[in-house]
Amino acid sequence: MKLDQYEKDIASSVERGEWRSVPQLEEERKLHSGYASNTFRKDRRVNIRISSKDLDAIQKRALEDGLPYQTLISSLLHKYVCGRLRETKRE
Repeated sequence: MKLDQYEKDIASSVERGEWRSVPQLEEERKLHSGYASNTFRKDRRVNIRISSKDLDAIQKRALEDGLPYQTLISSLLHKYVCGRLRETKRE
């Protein structure tokens, strides 16, 4: 099996001993699973109007990423409100 560059970087990191086992792995897994569930609980509905062109582009992008377009929109909004998605200034 051929590795891409990202996978090669991870393999090299493991070989250099940069990875450690997580103590009490099952408890950590449960803790972080709870965080994820709370973060991605979808308990509200919102309706928005956007241009057909933008919706088509979003649907195309979601298809390329292999996920529903509503999930992509939700993910983008979540990243934005958490400060992990920022607008870049054009020169």
